Amino acid sequence: MTARTDVDLRSDTVTRPTTAMWDAMRAAPLGDDVLGDEPTVAALEAKVARLLGKEAALFVPSGTMANQLAIRTACGPGDEIVAHEESHIIHYETGAPAALSGAMVRTVRGARGLFDAADVDAAVRTRNIHHPASRMLVVENTQNRGGGAVWDLARWARVAGAGRAHGLHVHVDGARLWNACVAGGYAPAAFAAEADTVSVCFSKGLGCPVGSALVGPASFIERARRFRKMFGGGMRQSGLLAAAAIFALDHHVVRLADDHANARALAEGIASVPGLSPDFAPAETPSNMVFFAVDPALGTAQSLCERLASHGVRMIALDPQRARAVTHLDVDRAGIARAVEALRAVAAGR
Repeated sequence: MTARTDVDLRSDTVTRPTTAMWDAMRAAPLGDDVLGDEPTVAALEAKVARLLGKEAALFVPSGTMANQLAIRTACGPGDEIVAHEESHIIHYETGAPAALSGAMVRTVRGARGLFDAADVDAAVRTRNIHHPASRMLVVENTQNRGGGAVWDLARWARVAGAGRAHGLHVHVDGARLWNACVAGGYAPAAFAAEADTVSVCFSKGLGCPVGSALVGPASFIERARRFRKMFGGGMRQSGLLAAAAIFALDHHVVRLADDHANARALAEGIASVPGLSPDFAPAETPSNMVFFAVDPALGTAQSLCERLASHGVRMIALDPQRARAVTHLDVDRAGIARAVEALRAVAAGR
């Protein structure tokens, strides 16, 4: 494993397998998942379904594919999805609901990417020949563009209940659901209980190189498996990747609390730099993401990130005056201190 000398906070997707994870990958028994005899993939799918309290799971290459398989399986041309205007399926999945499923998205608003049952009620279409058919509700937890905001169980129960009352398929984009569960103090199955389907990622906070899963009713997952093949997501000896996910589920979930503590320390440091303002107060930073505003006097968020890179610290400009940093298992507290030092130097023009 090549040593990394920079502090890379662009995303928790940049992690590399630990030595123990590599050992688990090398030891994995392999088969052919498309032909249905991949034992390590089957073990992972059973494990994830059990953790989330669902009948079945499907291993896929990415969170985007997991979300789009849920949409394609639940929706068809002319259907409509209700989702927050800052949702990942809108901003970062290349227009796939329209391109792959012929579905529209009707957006709702709410602070930090969260909303409530009344917003669902207002967004659902009346049954009318002129309207698209409201078919699906998508909720993201944690909410990426909401600064990593975490849903509490009470609000989520109201929102999911409203979706079911209108006959909507309720889907959770749980790319960072593991983070949400650790931060929110609830079990994955407790949150998933209110949803029909859930997507989860292994390549973010859990530190795997590749992989996500879609979980839900067995009949739904079987239909999604066909669409996975159609979308080009069938993988052969994918037990190598599934073994990494099994290892991560066994060893990397509890340690997410360390990433959250590092995010709070980073937010505290950012708040101390003139011209930078975290979205959340340091003590209230919800998970492993820190979003912060950049005063125009310091330039744009993009120029700030470019200057940071020259100090060996990497972050992402999300909006013209807003940047994002994401903590993960490859950045320890010393790395956080180095990142704050670099931010202070850049803000001071050094």
